[in-house]
Amino acid sequence: MKILSLAVALLGAGLLVGKGAAAGNADFTIVNKTGYPIRHIYIAPGKSKTWGEDRLGDGILENNKKRLIKFSSKAACTQSLNVTFDDDDSEVEWDDFNLCEINTITLKYNRKTREVSADEE
Repeated sequence: MKILSLAVALLGAGLLVGKGAAAGNADFTIVNKTGYPIRHIYIAPGKSKTWGEDRLGDGILENNKKRLIKFSSKAACTQSLNVTFDDDDSEVEWDDFNLCEINTITLKYNRKTREVSADEE
């Protein structure tokens, strides 16, 4: 009986740890392949226009560089990104990333056509 109780307790603890880890860890690496330095990165659910805090802080994400972005998935897994480029203050959006399933997002941008694309891993 003690072995069964111990097994149930361990199983319960394992499930609790698993749920907690999945619910709070949507961190991802962003790779800048836009051709331009990025001054600000904002994240918001879906196509919201309330972007919140700048995820880069005081830094600049240079072209061909990457940065780990800390993000909790307590809100919604599907998020949009908004960036401001450092060279001309223009803003661009990428929509609908499932941050609960993505580890790396490589941002691409064609300034002439204003076409955005991204590779997800």
